[in-house]
Parts: sequence; C-alpha cells; structure tokens
Amino acid sequence: MKDKLPLIALIGPTAVGKTELSLQLAERFTGEIISSDSRLFYRGMDIGTAKPSQSEMARVPHHLIDVSNPDETWSLGQFQKAAAKIIEDIVARGKLPFLVGGTGQYYRAVTEGWLPPEVKADKRLRDVLEREQGEKGAEWLHEKLATLDPDAAEKIDYRNVRRTIRALEVILTTGEKFSSQRQQHGESIYNLLTIGLRRGRPELYARVDLRIEQMFVEGLLDEVQALLDKGYSPELSSMSALGYRECVAVLNGSMSQDEAITQMKRITRVFVRRQANWFKETDRRIHWFEAGDAELLIQVEDKIRNWLKEMGL
Repeated sequence: MKDKLPLIALIGPTAVGKTELSLQLAERFTGEIISSDSRLFYRGMDIGTAKPSQSEMARVPHHLIDVSNPDETWSLGQFQKAAAKIIEDIVARGKLPFLVGGTGQYYRAVTEGWLPPEVKADKRLRDVLEREQGEKGAEWLHEKLATLDPDAAEKIDYRNVRRTIRALEVILTTGEKFSSQRQQHGESIYNLLTIGLRRGRPELYARVDLRIEQMFVEGLLDEVQALLDKGYSPELSSMSALGYRECVAVLNGSMSQDEAITQMKRITRVFVRRQANWFKETDRRIHWFEAGDAELLIQVEDKIRNWLKEMGL
C-alpha cells in the first residue's frame, strides 16, 4: 500500500453537493482538486455545466477545467494520462489530490488504470456511422450499439454521438465488445479512498430542477448564443452537454424556454439514473454519506483523518 500514491475521490450524482464539500475538504487537508467531470473541459461552457465559479476555484487549486475549446476533442486516454501526471505532481509537492466529479467513466479510468482500446480511427467507417446518424438519428445509432454491446450502451448517453460512434468503431474493427476492452485491475492503482455523496431521489430531483431554472436566470441562453457567435456548431460533441442543444432550439425559435426547461429536467433525471449505474450503493469500495446531514463535513473529515492515519501520513 505504501508504494501507491494517495488519492481521495469524491463522487456522486449531479447536483448532490460535491463542489462545496470538495472545497471544504481540500482547504482542511491542504489538497488540490482534479475534475473528473468531462463537461468541465470546455472553455466558455460555464453556466450550463455548473462549473465552479472563479471565486470557488480561487479557494484551492483546480485542474482539468477549461483545458480545451469546444471544437477540440479530449479523449478518455488524454484525460487519464493528464490526471495521472497531475496526481503525481500534487503528491510530490506534499499535498493531497482530490478527484472530484460525476462522470463515472472518467473516475474509473483513473482509479482502476483502464487501458482505453488502442484502435486507430477508421475514417471510412466513421463516415458511414456519421451518415447513418444524420439520416436516422442519434437514438437509432445508440440502439445499434445496444444490440451489439448492451453494457457499453447502458453507460453511454445516446446524445453523446461521438462516444457512441467510437464504441461502434472499436466493436466493428476488432470484433470484440467495447465494454470488454478496458483493462481493469482488481484493486485501485492508487491508495484510494472514495467518498460517495447521496440524497433521496425526490430531494435530488428538486435540486436538479432548481439548478436548471437558476441557469436561465444566470444567463444560459446568452452563454449559448456567445458560443454560436464564435462559430461553434451546435452539432459539436461538446454541445451535447445537457441543456446546450435545448438552448440552441430556443434561440432558433423551434422550442420555447419553458419547453427547454421541462426537457432539460427530464433528460437530467435520466442522466442521474445512468450515473447510478456507475456509482452503486452496494459497491463496498465506496464510503457513502448523506449529503443533507448536518454533520456531513465532520463525518467525512473523521473518515479521511482515520484513513491518513492508517497510511502513516
């Protein structure tokens, strides 16, 4: 255990309360935060992704936020390599790394040492899949993936067309399921403590609804318009983040703001249920805490202090 680098992961569904708790913990334990939320990579996409504010990020150092323009692709492999280097650097400077986010795939890739499939892009095959998506829709393409690899389809949002196409590309090129090609270790490659935050589903949905309504108050439509004005296409993979295409529909007049809000609430609830497939309450590697508990911070602090003591740190 002592030859492994220490890492604390804070995971849980969207809107559960990870941001504030991560800031409090990083301040108390001289830590730095590495985002494992794939939506936070992109510059200019702040309100719709619930990105930590500038004042929040000024409280403790943050990493892997605003690392890419919306028309640039950050692959799972790129993220994994970057996160590994950052974790090593944080520990070398005598600080504690906190991996924080709700994207289960990225959390697992880092903590379990996945080796993403090394399959080169097949332009002709990709062109065919993109053409099929254009003609028959993203849901049809996702159903095709579900037929070939149900496990992969369950964990990929149908709106993430780039990810769906990549999974199909790997399957059709190698003849093996995409979900089986991620090398996983029986235990973490880090000396890992995973803290899970949970709330009752009704309370969580209420928080999601309030967050979405607040996004429009804070100027989500203006944010999306600014992205379009810079020439970013609404068909970009980054623009498949929850809410952005609905806002494009409002801006082009094909959907009302009320309809967009209703749609966003519905889709986010589906997303929350999909997150639960990655973060199961039966997973003994995750130490679960109730996000609404008045003693939450004290409870989690005690858990971390005991863990550090066990490691001799």
